[in-house]
Amino acid sequence: MPEPVPQKPDWLKVRLPRTDKYGAVRDVIEKYRLNTVCSSAMCPNAFECWDEGCLTFMVLGNTCTRACRFCTVTHGAAGEPLDANEPERLASAAKDLGLSYVVITSVDRDDLPDYGAEHYAACIKAVKEQLPGARVEAIIPDFTGRLDLLEQVVDARPDVISHNVETVERLSPSVRDRRAGYYRSLDVLRDIKRVNPHMMTKSSLLLGMGEEDIEIKEALHDLQEARVDIVTLGQYLRPSIRQWPVHRYVAPGEFGELAEYGRSLGFKYVAAGPFVRTSYRAGEQYVSVIADSRMA
Repeated sequence: MPEPVPQKPDWLKVRLPRTDKYGAVRDVIEKYRLNTVCSSAMCPNAFECWDEGCLTFMVLGNTCTRACRFCTVTHGAAGEPLDANEPERLASAAKDLGLSYVVITSVDRDDLPDYGAEHYAACIKAVKEQLPGARVEAIIPDFTGRLDLLEQVVDARPDVISHNVETVERLSPSVRDRRAGYYRSLDVLRDIKRVNPHMMTKSSLLLGMGEEDIEIKEALHDLQEARVDIVTLGQYLRPSIRQWPVHRYVAPGEFGELAEYGRSLGFKYVAAGPFVRTSYRAGEQYVSVIADSRMA
């Protein structure tokens, strides 16, 4: 018999919009014909973030060439043709919204010779050119582990590069696409530091997929060994019946304990909570790390 689905706890509630900023963000996205991971991945924080004028742009199209079992982004053998004007439109949208911290992610593009690295780098550069005072965080795919492609993105000089391990080592082959990999992701994070030792790096784990507590701590140790600066821990929420099932809901107190454990390992910042995601309050995370480094 299948395992019973745990009941969603009362404290796990999505916050609805409270201001007109939500509509303003939606209008700008529609105006510039852009994709966001907020909508495409059904992020539970979309209402809250857009309500505060924040969002995460998703470049390289809206079709991912990988099919991770936790993700609801449309997937297929090939993505849409690249739009050469997307970098400028993205930068214009960020400027219209008055963003001081711009978060960019992308689908995987295994159908492209360079896996989308050049286009991704162009998006970062366009934002830097149009908004010279803005910070940019790039949440990148693995580019199949190719160092030369990773260098293109690093050389575009984002302020933070994020790459997510997503889950613990044991579950990775079941939860993530077969072309991804726990150890490949760790190598990507290590390689970022090899290319630029001063680049701030971040990674994320979604909890409640069936992992054990000891496995979470082992993953945190692995990320610390890879010299990751910021770690985020959040509750996995099943987008639809087609995705990987939720095995448990992690209590807020347990998230707090894991955050303390992560800080004890030496991470510069640990964000942990049911709705925490890689890009959730990313600008605040960056500011906190910079402030702490200046005080040190």
